Amino acid sequence: MASDPRITASNGRVALRALQGQVMADEFLDGTWMTVQQPLANIMTEPKGTRASQLLFGERFLALETRDGQVFGQAERDGQVGYILSQALAAETPVTHWVTAPATHLYPRPDVKSPPDVSIFFGARVNVVEPAKEGESFHRIQTGHHVPKSHLRPLTARFSDTVGVADLFLGTPYLWGGSSRWGIDCSGLIQLAMRACGQDCPRDSDQQEAALGALLPEDAPLRRGDLVFWKGHVGIMADEEMLLHANAHHMAVAYEPLAHAEARIRTSGGGEITARKHVLIE
Repeated sequence: MASDPRITASNGRVALRALQGQVMADEFLDGTWMTVQQPLANIMTEPKGTRASQLLFGERFLALETRDGQVFGQAERDGQVGYILSQALAAETPVTHWVTAPATHLYPRPDVKSPPDVSIFFGARVNVVEPAKEGESFHRIQTGHHVPKSHLRPLTARFSDTVGVADLFLGTPYLWGGSSRWGIDCSGLIQLAMRACGQDCPRDSDQQEAALGALLPEDAPLRRGDLVFWKGHVGIMADEEMLLHANAHHMAVAYEPLAHAEARIRTSGGGEITARKHVLIE
């Protein structure tokens, strides 16, 4: 039986057809794929409710119901279920590249001196409709804007170092449910780093603790890329002593000695470390 509401595409009125027989709903549907058409789109737990996550420009969302300006459905990225404002979504469009810089500007002309119209963020997906010619610096994308070609890579391109990816977000403001350079939370940082290296990764820290990597013995030395979990929190080790994490103490993505973080979290009532895990990136 499907049980976790975060990844169960049902709201009682409608549900994904694949869940028929597992959940109660008035109607079971296949849904329609839509694409995020603004830099960020909040996924909310209920209409006008709490932000659970965010999707980025070009990411897909399986729409099951549109009601009162809200679209209920499920994110392709990680199965996150919730509500997105209808104006944030458009008909599905093809994509060819993804943004591999922390953020990039969309220029109206292929000229760094032209005032950019908007910015999109690491992980956003675009369709390059006119590649830069030899000696040129900008690709043109489906919106008609021009993007520095050094900020884009083909969809199949991957990083190899999760810590290196997470470090791109150093100093990013902490934001509950955030998934970008504009603002990010602890599990959002880990998800972006893992996915950039080709590792599927769920959204929330408890899901990540259950799904990712191999449990390390308590006396095993920590290595670069290992994950450390607390109840409701996760960080990634830069080396055997230094933790990199998005946290509400610094209100930012920050480095912190693991021993300091462990003592601080324990003292503030956050409990002990619940798991230390090694994730093999192939």
